Amino acid sequence: MHHFTKIIIAAAAIGVLASCSSIKETGRTIGHTTRDVTTKIGHASRDTVKAIGKGTKEVIKDIKDDDTDDNKDDGQQ
Repeated sequence: MHHFTKIIIAAAAIGVLASCSSIKETGRTIGHTTRDVTTKIGHASRDTVKAIGKGTKEVIKDIKDDDTDDNKDDGQQ
């Protein structure tokens, strides 16, 4: 009977280790997926901010150019 108890304890330990391994793998998958998604969100945000910045610079340049053209016209009259 004493050997039977050791076998049951060993089987339970193996079962616990196997379940820990699957839990660890699940956690790794969730972690990597979260990392990948947040990286893509960050890159998209960065690209959007860059595009807005470039567009804003172009608009300001156009406004300055229009203002400069208006001042030249005023000076010639």
